Amino acid sequence: HEADELSHYSKQTTDIEYQFPIGWSELEGVADRTDFDLRAHTVGSGKRLEVFDEVTGEHVVPYVIEPAMGVDRAVLTVLVDAFEEEQLAKEKRVVLRIRPELAPIKAAVLPLLRNRPELVERARRLTTDLKQLVPAMYDDTASIGKLYRRQDEIGTPFCVTVDPESLDDGAATIRERDSMTQERVSLDLVPQRIADLVAGRSAWEGAARA
Repeated sequence: HEADELSHYSKQTTDIEYQFPIGWSELEGVADRTDFDLRAHTVGSGKRLEVFDEVTGEHVVPYVIEPAMGVDRAVLTVLVDAFEEEQLAKEKRVVLRIRPELAPIKAAVLPLLRNRPELVERARRLTTDLKQLVPAMYDDTASIGKLYRRQDEIGTPFCVTVDPESLDDGAATIRERDSMTQERVSLDLVPQRIADLVAGRSAWEGAARA
């Protein structure tokens, strides 16, 4: 800030800004308040608020650096930075590429056919198992393609599809949001696999896109 823009307590103030789609806006202000606060407290309390510098042998009043940041703008920045409209071959995909550890839902379990009770039951059981390790949800209210897009839009990093083959081979398909690639994983191992991916303990190794 210029001298005529400074608060009475500040020797220097710097703003950290972010370029939103609507223009630049302040995210955080960092003010060098020098010893203004502690000297004011000293006057008010009558007590010396100093520290002893063993190197110089002097008593000094510490300076205060004050960062001020609003949570709402910080969250908005994360969302704006993660939002993308991706042009695919036949459609436009809206995706929120938020980091897995920040995503409110880490995984969504989706039965490929909601009119197959055995698939629905196995998918719901997997959802219960997943919830023991990460925030997860179940959804069967649309076709698998629409369910994928719905989860992409809210930033869910992983979708787990339970299909008819799952009843035979005991495995499910995990789809990764950003690359849209897939892995076939044993149903018993899916919860730990998702938890490890979210925590960064293992890397994604998906193959075919979905």
